This record gives sequence, C-alpha cells and structure tokens, in this order.
Amino acid sequence: QVQLVESGGGLVQAGGSLRLSCAASGRTFSMYAMGWFRQARGKERELVAAISSGGRTNYADSVKGRFTISRDNAKKMVYLQMNSLKPEDTAVYHCAADRGSGTALRDVDYWGQGTQVTVSS
Repeated sequence: QVQLVESGGGLVQAGGSLRLSCAASGRTFSMYAMGWFRQARGKERELVAAISSGGRTNYADSVKGRFTISRDNAKKMVYLQMNSLKPEDTAVYHCAADRGSGTALRDVDYWGQGTQVTVSS
C-alpha cells in the first residue's frame, strides 16, 4: 500500500512560483507512475503532469513550459515546480500513484488528500 501526503500549496500572485511536494510511503514506490491532478471549483479533475517509473513525463497543454514534474525514488518524493502561475491555475492539487507503465494515469491506485493552490490576479 502507498500513502501520499502533499505539501507546498498556498497563496501566490500571478507570475509567481510554487513547488508542491508529495511524500510517499511504501516499499514499491519506484514502480509506480506518479502524477499531479487538479480540480478547480465547479470543474472536472484534470491531469496536470505525470512521470513514469522510468522517468518519462507528460504535461497538460495548459501547463507546458511552466510546470515541471520530477521524482526522487531514494527519498520517495514527487515534486511539481510551478512557474509563471496564472489565476486559472487555482485549484486543489492531488498527488496520485498508478501501477501502470505509462503516463496517462487512467487507473489511479492511490490519492493524496490534496493541497490548495490559489493564484491572485
């Protein structure tokens, strides 16, 4: 079993940066594809960024060039560096783990509780 705990959310002005962290437990962390989803109020949840167990990455078009996902298997951590933040990035961000081999994260096995990111204009 894997437990995920996010941190690093907060309030930032447009154009600013935040780094989200996700601490994972479990012995098989390195075998999971990991990702960050977000859900804004009144909107559906969307995959923002993902990284496979082998290090391949995938980004939503809306964040390409601004967000970077990375992982440290030794520390069992996943990060999301968010730069040039926009008000439309405001959402609850969830860390997710998927035992699949790709970066689509269609069958998430574990979710974190989420961390709020608010970008003011």
